[in-house]
Parts: sequence; C-alpha cells; structure tokens
Amino acid sequence: MKRSLRVLIVEDSEFDAVMIVSLMRKGGYEIDFKRVETAGAMRDALASGPWDVILADYNLPEFNAPNALKLVEESGLDVPFIIVSGGIGEDIAVSAMKAGAHDYLMKGSLSRLIPAVERELRDAANRASQREAERALQESELRYRLLWETAPDAVILMDPAGTIHFANPAVTTVFGYSPEEIIGQNVAKLQPVRLRGQYLAAVKRYLASGVKRLNWRAVETLGLRKDAAEIPIEISFSAMDLGGEPRFVGFIRDITERKRAERELQQSKEQFRVAREIQQRLFPKSAPSLPGFDIGGASYPAEATGGDYFDYLPMLNDRMGVVLGDVTGHGVGPALLMAETRAYLRVLAGRREDVGEILTRANGVLAEDVGTERFVTLFIARLDPKTRELTYASAGHSAGHLLDASGRVKQLLPRTGIPLGMRADTLYASSAEFALESGDVVVLLTDGVEESLAPDGALFGTERALDIVRQHRERPAQQIVEELYQAVRKFSGGAAQTDDVTAIVVKVR
Repeated sequence: MKRSLRVLIVEDSEFDAVMIVSLMRKGGYEIDFKRVETAGAMRDALASGPWDVILADYNLPEFNAPNALKLVEESGLDVPFIIVSGGIGEDIAVSAMKAGAHDYLMKGSLSRLIPAVERELRDAANRASQREAERALQESELRYRLLWETAPDAVILMDPAGTIHFANPAVTTVFGYSPEEIIGQNVAKLQPVRLRGQYLAAVKRYLASGVKRLNWRAVETLGLRKDAAEIPIEISFSAMDLGGEPRFVGFIRDITERKRAERELQQSKEQFRVAREIQQRLFPKSAPSLPGFDIGGASYPAEATGGDYFDYLPMLNDRMGVVLGDVTGHGVGPALLMAETRAYLRVLAGRREDVGEILTRANGVLAEDVGTERFVTLFIARLDPKTRELTYASAGHSAGHLLDASGRVKQLLPRTGIPLGMRADTLYASSAEFALESGDVVVLLTDGVEESLAPDGALFGTERALDIVRQHRERPAQQIVEELYQAVRKFSGGAAQTDDVTAIVVKVR
C-alpha cells in the first residue's frame, strides 16, 4: 500500500516540479502536492496545510529558499524543508542549513531524494513525539504544582532526621508558618513539646526493620501552631525514594472543626437519650384493665425520640379514652409537642365527656404554641364498658377500623376535622355511638405503619396491616401490636426506620 504524502513544492519550473513528483511516486508515495513560486502563494499554502514536507528551489524570479524558510519559521510549523536546486555552491547550501533547512539536493542528482525525504519525515516524527512528551511533562508538573499549592492540607517533605525540605502554602493555614519559615527546620517544631520524638522514633524503627514502604494513615494527634496554640490534627505519612535517599511525605489536616462537630453530635445524642427516657416515661406502662375489653398499644420511634403518641385516659363515669396521635416530624421538638398535647388531654379527659369538645379545647391551646411549622393529627375514642359502645373524634388522623368477629371491616372510623394546631377556632364534633359486640376488634394506626416501604418501593399499606391483625386475632391485644411491628420491619428489609410506628388494638370480649 502506497504511503500518502502532502508535498509543498516551491518551484517556478512546472517541468521540474512534475519530475520531482514522478520520482517520489516511483519511490512508493501517493503524492498530493501544490506548487508555489511567490511569497504570497507560499503564505496561503502554509495556512491551508498541513504539509508533510517542503521541497524548494533556491532561486526563483520573485522568491527564494531563504525567504521561504522565514515564512515557515513565522508560521510556527515544524515541516521538513529540503532545498532542491540546480546551481548553488556548497557555502550557500551550508548557510541555508544553518538558517533552518534540513537538507539540500542538486537537481542533476536526485538519487538521494527518497532517502532524504524518509529520513526527514522520521526526524520530524521524533521531534513531534518529543514535543508531545515535553508538553505532557509540563502539564503533569503544572497539575502537581497546582495540587500542592491549592491543597487544603499541609504537605511537608522530610528526611529521616525529621528535617523539612519542602512545605506547601497550606502550612500557613494549618500552622501559621510560611513555607520558608519551616523549610530546614525539624518537624518537631510543629508538635507540642511532650509529643516530640514520637515521629523520629517511629522512623528509626521503620528504617531498622527493613520494611520497604511506610504508610501511616489518618493518625490523630496534636499539632503546635506558631502562636503556641495546640490544635487537633490528622496526619498520614508515606515513604518514598528521592534520588536514592529515603524521604517521608506528611499530609496534615487541621481537624478542629471536625472535633467540634463530633462533640456537638455527642452532646446531641446525649440530649436525645435524656429526651427518650423522659418520653418513654410518658407512654403507658401497661394497658388499662377495662371490663369486657383487652387493650394493647406500643410506639416504636424512628429516632431517639419520636412525634407519635398513644395514651389511655380515665374518663368520667368509669369510661376509658383511647388516644393515638402523630406530631409532624421526629426528634426533640415533636416529642416536646407530644408531651404538651398529652398533658392537655389528660386534664380535659377528667373533666369532659364529649370527645369532640375535648379536641376543640385542646386545639384552642395548641394552636397558640405550634406556630405554622407543625401540627398534630389525633384520634380519640371513648369506650363505655357498661353500654359496650364506642364514640370518637379524629383531628385529621388516618382512619381507624372496626372489624367484626369474622375480620370484615364493620365500620370505618374516618377523620372528623382538620389536624390540631392549624386553626384556633376549629370545632370538632363527636361521632355517633357504635355498638360493640364480642369478637369485634378496633385497629388504630399512625402513618408510620401504612407508609413503611419495602426495598422495591412498595407500601406496606392499610390492608396488609389489617391482614396481620386478622392472622393473630386470637392472641392478646398487646401481642397483636408486637406482631404488627415485626411485620413492618420484615417488610422494610431491615432498612433504617424512617417514621415512628405506633398502633393500638382493642379487642371486645
């Protein structure tokens, strides 16, 4: 296969140009050429390149090889430039070579044309490779220089004696010294007095061990700033060989802010722990003993403290209030609001019989405290052991369910008003009284049950929760609640709980 070659010929003789092209084609090249004989044509040709080689006569009527060389130099191109002339002396040829020509040939003896072109093409390719290698090296050096100069961590290069040979600008941020101030100093200058010597002892052990590489990663210790302040630092060391001499590179990070954040997180965790203990004391210790009923309930918070709430409230005339609520959000804030809600309901339940009135009065107080960022959904049911009847009121809470002995939904218990805390003037009405029969089961849930997600994004849902209740309906109410929670956790595949899970089950004997 012939090799393609683009040739720019500086020649006033068309015959000579055709002859040169013919020789090169015989030498195995597929030639694409252009002949020029003036400076303007030469300049245009160079701009329209690229060219693989330039073959130029020395003297033309309006142009010559030296001027052509200048145009090539001005263009910045590195193209083999070979003079092919019929009558120049050796001194002129040597002068042209000094000016930048790569070779010269006599028109009467062109046997060297192909070898000369091939040699110059190889040399040009080598020069191009060398330039590319130099460019890549310069870019690499620039990248590394920028890396060290812009790195937020202090970087120091030390010898086995601990003498610092290099320091990047970040040492000023970390230690307060300029790089010039610590180059030539011992690394001990950057350590509190009581810790000095630890680094050198470690290096000595390393050198004596014969281990070829050293890699100390993320060791936490203390550093000493120029202003004598001690700061927590994280330091990593790596061993390297530099010109046959062992050297050690240290990467040092000021972790003051991280340590502060860790302390604050630990304090927060402690606050959550205390809040959780307080909150757990507010939940019922056990289910109430109410003739004709078996009641069970539990709350499993998503965080140390949650916003869900359940309670059993003794009411007038030996009745019992069953309450389930959900404060928006999780954490200390919702837990405090839950505690406030509990306190209001306990006071009101001991003085009022109508559950709608209880919610109305509680809402009037809470609306002043919760602001616009939070609200409380709450379901309160009143159980009457004498008449075996249930009445309820729901402030925006998920619907409750009353199942009959066969597990069929006997009565849906939907919301009767908006959540507490949204509008102070909201009035809540009580539902009608529902007759309860033996075998009936009342199921009350927060949305943490229904909205639990499987790994594939599927919702646990209300019907799945009711099926769990049906499967375990013969068990005590408290066990049914526990089975429901375990089913939720299994459904979520053990993923972190994202919402509080709270449920109350009331069985009618």
